[in-house]
Amino acid sequence: MIHNDEISTLAELTSVQARLFPNVKALIFKDKVLTYQQLDLESNCLANALLARGVKARSRIGLLAKDSLCSYNILFACSKINAVLVPINWRLAAAEISYILNDAKIEVLFVSSEFIELIESIRDEVNYVKTFIALEGTETNWLIYDDWKQQHSNIQPDLVIKPEDVAVQIYTSGTTGRPKGVQLGHYSFFAIAKEFYQQGQTWIDWNQSDRSLVTLPSFHIGGLWWTIRGLASGAENILLASFDSVEVLKAMAKYRISKTCMVPAMIRVLLSEPICQKTDFSSLEYIVYGGSPIAESLLRKAITTFSCNFVQIYGMTETGNCAVCLPAEAHTSSKPNQLKAAGKPFPGVSVAILDLDGKPVNESQTGEIWLKSPANMLGYWQLPEATANTLVDGWIRTGDAGYFDSEGYIYICDRVKDAICYAGENVYPAEIENVLYEHPAIAEVAVIGVPDPDFGETIKAIVVLKPEIKAKALDIINFVRGKLADFKLPRSVEFTESLPKTPSGKVQKRKLRDKYWQGYQRRVN
Repeated sequence: MIHNDEISTLAELTSVQARLFPNVKALIFKDKVLTYQQLDLESNCLANALLARGVKARSRIGLLAKDSLCSYNILFACSKINAVLVPINWRLAAAEISYILNDAKIEVLFVSSEFIELIESIRDEVNYVKTFIALEGTETNWLIYDDWKQQHSNIQPDLVIKPEDVAVQIYTSGTTGRPKGVQLGHYSFFAIAKEFYQQGQTWIDWNQSDRSLVTLPSFHIGGLWWTIRGLASGAENILLASFDSVEVLKAMAKYRISKTCMVPAMIRVLLSEPICQKTDFSSLEYIVYGGSPIAESLLRKAITTFSCNFVQIYGMTETGNCAVCLPAEAHTSSKPNQLKAAGKPFPGVSVAILDLDGKPVNESQTGEIWLKSPANMLGYWQLPEATANTLVDGWIRTGDAGYFDSEGYIYICDRVKDAICYAGENVYPAEIENVLYEHPAIAEVAVIGVPDPDFGETIKAIVVLKPEIKAKALDIINFVRGKLADFKLPRSVEFTESLPKTPSGKVQKRKLRDKYWQGYQRRVN
């Protein structure tokens, strides 16, 4: 594995790699290529162009576009002038995008052609943007990216960038209110890797011969983190504008992909594609997955189909992405329930599981998971109270409920706030949902607690059936019987055509609960 101890900021990454691997392909997008040297020089041009527009240190620069070579030119240009990139989820509604633009006080906004009309529709609501830049040539009166960029020097600006300077500000999905801007320092992208190197570990053997497929968007920490790790290793990194299952499968074969990272929903979609069974996966070495629980049956089918190493990661934007890992060898273990574990902490990461009073729980007891990682966020943008509630003495309160087993593996049960209190027993919906996903008729399911006069709360399963497949409520309930304790059985089932979700794909359980909890002062009973 290649390791450059001198790299501690994104500002240094392209110049160091350009010196070591000038002609190696760094990024590939729709057969367009940027070598490491080209990536360095083009991001220098853009950095100087931004300086010429009056961009100062710590200014916020927005990006509203599907992924392309421009996305990473903009990231590295911002890093070289100590500006902060704010990648915006292009799936958001206009009002949500307007909120982020104003909350972040974005001064310069890069937009791809397909979103220019959207931005024009909210332009009167945007208070801080001084410069609008179109990534492709259009009839707009905006600055045009290529023409504007090429007018400037390709010499890197002579500025001092520190590891603790803010590199990116990523907005969380805001399932419980307005989205919050998570500020991540440059160190967040290198700290865990350095811990691995110092302990002589290699994690998934990143190296210069790798061809990495980036399936996750750059507006999520997972997509940014994965791409940076590939670039830091001198690998070839193949970008997609957005996730398309057929395009992913074609890219795997065409580019002889060795490593990729996905969320379980992506894996499920790939396996359902007819061409999946005919795709050549012989080059695949690792599939890294995370972001949500995965059904064991889905995982086993994926392991058989892709015939490569699988690694699970667990973390959050606030921890700089992953902090806990279930390694490849654990996926082939004969130990029961091993595949249901999130894993063990990465080198340099500490994990604590605490009860409601902040005291450590015993083995196998459930509590809230706290993480202390060298990659932890600096804090939420202009939200000191929210920062103080989440970042406590260097620890991130994840809001996830989980427990340790006797070997130190961490198991995630659910979100703490989603726990159902049934007759004095805490029940975590994710455990029930994992079982229900094994039912052949179920496409999607969400389990919630609804008020009950006798038991406080009872368990309801809200189910989306697969097309043209029928099932009765009793079938669903009986499917869980014997697989979990009786008090964890759903007491009722509701069928629906779809589940409400955030733009990032998370089920909005608050919306599902609303109609059942009207008139109650608290969402627990």
